[in-house]
Parts: sequence; C-alpha cells; structure tokens
Amino acid sequence: MNPGANPDAKQLKGIQMKKLTSLVALAAAGALLLTGCGSGSSNTPSGSAGDTDAMKTCLTNAADTVSQGTSGNTSSTITPSTGFAADATIGISLPQKTSQNWVEAEGMFNKALPAAGFKSTVQFATNGVADQQNEITAMISQGVSVLVVGAIDGSQLGSQLDAAKAAGITVIAYDRLLTNTNSVDMYVAYDNYKVGQLQGQALLQGMLATQGDPPYNIELIAGSPDDANSKPFFDGAMSVIQPGLDCGALTIPSGQNTQTQAATQGWLAANAQKRMDTILGNNYTDTTLNGILSPNDTLARAALASLSSAGKSDEKTVITGQDSETASIPLIMQGTQYMTIYKNTQGLVDEIVKIVQQLQQGQPVTVNDTSTYNNGVKVVPTDLLTPQVVTAANAADVYKNDTTREPCTQTPVPASCQ
Repeated sequence: MNPGANPDAKQLKGIQMKKLTSLVALAAAGALLLTGCGSGSSNTPSGSAGDTDAMKTCLTNAADTVSQGTSGNTSSTITPSTGFAADATIGISLPQKTSQNWVEAEGMFNKALPAAGFKSTVQFATNGVADQQNEITAMISQGVSVLVVGAIDGSQLGSQLDAAKAAGITVIAYDRLLTNTNSVDMYVAYDNYKVGQLQGQALLQGMLATQGDPPYNIELIAGSPDDANSKPFFDGAMSVIQPGLDCGALTIPSGQNTQTQAATQGWLAANAQKRMDTILGNNYTDTTLNGILSPNDTLARAALASLSSAGKSDEKTVITGQDSETASIPLIMQGTQYMTIYKNTQGLVDEIVKIVQQLQQGQPVTVNDTSTYNNGVKVVPTDLLTPQVVTAANAADVYKNDTTREPCTQTPVPASCQ
C-alpha cells in the first residue's frame, strides 16, 4: 500500500483483526498484573512465594523493633515540695467515667490516701472541661497540698493550674499530660508511647499467626483528639505499622491513615462504630479485613459490633485494645478480641501515693524521663510505668493477683464480666 493511499476492504479487515488481537493481549496482561499484585480483596498473597516471604520478614522485623521496658531515657530526681502537714488534703481531679480504669481509680485513691494519713477529695468532671475547671478552683479554695489531675483536655486548664502554683500547691499530671502550661511539676503515667508500640506489635504478630500469608488489609482507630494520650498511642503504633505499609505487606483500603482521620471524639463507642460501619460499607463488601488497630477496649468492642452488623465476624479480624476492661477479657479468652494492655490502676495509684508521701516530707522524687514530654511550654519531668500485653495465652497469669479481672478469664464467664 502506498503512503497516503486509502486501504481496500481486505486490507481494512486485516488491520482491524490486528488491533483486536492486540487489545485481547493487553487485557490478558492486565488481568495477570492485577492477579499478581493483589487487589486487597482478600488475604491471598500477591506475587511469588518470594514476595510473600519478603512481606513476612518485613512484618516480623517491624514487630521485633519494640524493646522491653519503658521509653524512659534517664534517671533523675526533682524536689518540687519543701513539705506539708502529714494529714494534708490531696485533690484528685479526674475526667468523665469513659473507661473502667477511671472508675476504679476513685475508690483506690479514697482508700490508699487515708491509709497513708492524708485526706482525699476525688471529683469527676462529668459535664466536661468547664466542670473540671470549676472543680480544680474549688480544690484550691479547700487548701489541698497536692493537686493530681487526669485532664479531659490538658490544654484547657492553664488559669486554674497557675492559681494552684500561686497557692503553693504541687501539681501532678496523672495519666494524661497537662499541656501549654508551666504550672505542672511532674507527669506520672504508664508509658503511652510504649502502649502504642505494643499494640502495633501485637497487631502484626496476631495477623501473621492467624490470618494466613500477607498482604493484609487493616484499618486504624485513634482516640479523642482532645486527649493528650491519643497522639503517643497512635504515634507509637504507627512506628511499628508504617514499615509494613512501606514494604507493601499492609494496605489501608479506606485510605484513612492519619490520627485526624481515625480520631474518635470523646472516646465514645457510638462514634467509633458509626465510622467503622461506613468504612466497612464503602470498602469491604467483598474484601477481608485482617486487622484493626484500636487504642482501647471500649472502641475495640465497638469495632466488633460493627463487624458483626456487617456479617464479618467469621473473618476473626485481629483487634487490639487497652485497659483490660472486664467486658473485653472474656472476648480475648474466646479469641474474638486479640489483645489488650494491662495498665494496673492500683499500681498507678500506689505510685502517686508514694510520691505524695515523699512530697510531704520534702524529699526528692525519682523520675525516669527528663527530655521526652514537652508540653508546649516546658519539658515535664516524667515517671513512666511499664504496660503489659495481655492475650489469651497469658491472661490468667497476668491477672492472677487482680481479684476483679482474674475471674473474667474463667469459663463460664461470671456475670460481673459480661
């Protein structure tokens, strides 16, 4: 055929057949490519056995990066008090009763402080931040010698904490960091960054143990954005999870991979369940969800309810938690929730009481982190306690001295654990 000439019918048919053959070949190649890379629709590994082995190694190595103990980097002492009366009043300001640990703390403080010779006043900020501000002001007026604050929003108490310091009161941040203020003497908590790391580690190990070969589909739940603990929980977990995302062993089908996108306002189960309902409906109609990072037990149970509503309970999705709530322990023993974190409230209360006794005598107080917890105004000297992972394998041993939680490991499950 000469250049520029019009093709006759026979030539045109030949050209069309060649185009059709090429299109069929391209479609077949595309199908093979999709099969090789995996669409995230199941936990079937993508690519060759070598790729699967590489993904397993990637996840195993990521999980192995988590060290034992706390993240505390120093051992030092502070002396924030010159002493006060042996029968002084100690003020405890707590947030709403959003988890079992907060409820337990009230009774423990009211027992341990009087046993050490002190008077105690424990208040919950049931109606929000303004309620907590008013309660702290009232405690200052009552003449407390130490103010222990588990804040709803640690950035909203600056004026009250300034007034406490002006009155000569020692201020201790309890469990949640007090931020944007110079008027806090120390922070006492379980290592919340380590909590996140342990949750991320357990998520990877749980999927490798129960979900077949990678790649895995996961989703993230974060805590309330006004809670200072939500960031270390999330950041700690992502320090372990991110390598799995980077190497292709993990995928987040919803695309919601930031703390802001995953946040649960007020730590409310209803908010977490509503969001998870939407995620499942939009992304998992024909897709397996292998794992969910949940920052605590309440939200883990909300995610389980969402999975049940979507008819996905049989997938045995690996779900993390925290707080060792009695309602979650039987679920862990049954394999429905994979794990929780034990932050023994009695241990934290006992640590506070020990510190109060040292403060009363004007003695130095030991801290183990003097560089990490910058609250926006100052680096707050911190006393970190070590959290503990709990799974079905070790729950009975971990809780053996906890008369509230140990019965929840047994069968049949006591009514108090349901």
